Amino acid sequence: MVHQLREVGLDFIGTAPVRLVFAQQMSAPPEDVHRALAEDVPGWEEWFSAVTLARSTGDGSTREIHLKGGGRFQETVLAAKAPELYAYRVDVANAPGARAIAEEWRLTPAGAGTHVRWTFAVDGTAAFRLVARLGRAGLGRAFRDAVRTLDRRLATQGS
Repeated sequence: MVHQLREVGLDFIGTAPVRLVFAQQMSAPPEDVHRALAEDVPGWEEWFSAVTLARSTGDGSTREIHLKGGGRFQETVLAAKAPELYAYRVDVANAPGARAIAEEWRLTPAGAGTHVRWTFAVDGTAAFRLVARLGRAGLGRAFRDAVRTLDRRLATQGS
């Protein structure tokens, strides 16, 4: 069953009851990483293995995302400030107990590459918050694998 989540803004990223933050280094420059995040939404299926469908909807300010395991989300882009920030919130989800979800990708130049910091911010029932916390290790692995795959993909596109 799908349900409407609470509308949150960028400030929620810093104040959410559960904030899971992950970081990884990439060799690709921030501009290329930001372009892959914000402009090549269907490309997410190629580098983020948990994503089975990713597409921009409307005028590009909204997205539809499907995940392995059956997760379905309709999202609104909160910020697409090249080359340092890409953030979105989930408006509609089929995740039981979820009340608010937002994610932020913060990109910082690091030598010739990029330091990527991903924040997964959520609120929900006590059970939902517990499951989110227990999922930290799996989310961290998925993030690191996705960033490595994206880095290889961007290197291949650049050659």
